[in-house]
Amino acid sequence: MVISSDEDLEKLKHIGKICANTIQVMAKAMEPGMTTRELDGIGRRHLEAHGAQSAPEFCYEFPGATCISINEEVAHGVPGDRVIAAGDLINIDVSALKDGYFGDTGASFGLAPVAQKTTRLLRDGKRALTAGLTQVKSGAPFAAIGESVGKFAKKNGYTLIRNLASHGVGLSLHDEPEEIATWPDRREKRLMQDGQVFTIEPFLSFGATFADDADDGTWTLYSHPRALTVQFEHTVVASRNGPIILTHPD
Repeated sequence: MVISSDEDLEKLKHIGKICANTIQVMAKAMEPGMTTRELDGIGRRHLEAHGAQSAPEFCYEFPGATCISINEEVAHGVPGDRVIAAGDLINIDVSALKDGYFGDTGASFGLAPVAQKTTRLLRDGKRALTAGLTQVKSGAPFAAIGESVGKFAKKNGYTLIRNLASHGVGLSLHDEPEEIATWPDRREKRLMQDGQVFTIEPFLSFGATFADDADDGTWTLYSHPRALTVQFEHTVVASRNGPIILTHPD
């Protein structure tokens, strides 16, 4: 999507903030012994209270309002009977729509007590996202995002999941431009348009380079090789002055 009016921007900011606040509400509610289904219910109630609808349910009939992935799970974790335990690494991905506009954001959290290594991974996952955000500007190459994130990962001894890409968003959950790499990709020749809306969502890992489908055919994706992985995601608009971040919480 390319923004064409102030109304576009305001409605995208509105749904973006709802998504971001939903993650914060869920993160504050997490505690050992809670199931991912219970945590998802908290997210659902917050979305519905603000007039928003789960995008994965609406678009793909996903069996949950949000995606909750734990430890070896990289993405698209299905809420269910899995019990959250102290020390777990938990990713929450929230995408939703309201008034025809979509927002998409994600963040990873550690449930205390968290190993020092995991704490470092969480810190650096945020830094990897920042490395990508700094490259967003009208007319800039999309390839600069992956180059910047890749440089950060290599310098600090991490790997990147290379089959889960960023993407356009706005009037649909997965919009143009499709599959924006958050790793170095020499084939990427596109430039960012002024007002273009897309996500940046690097998956930083202690060794995984690929996300595998579950053996049971469910939605959940697992790290390959098995390694802790974090994801931090914002929806942004490319502008002449840099990124306009749409998914800031209150």
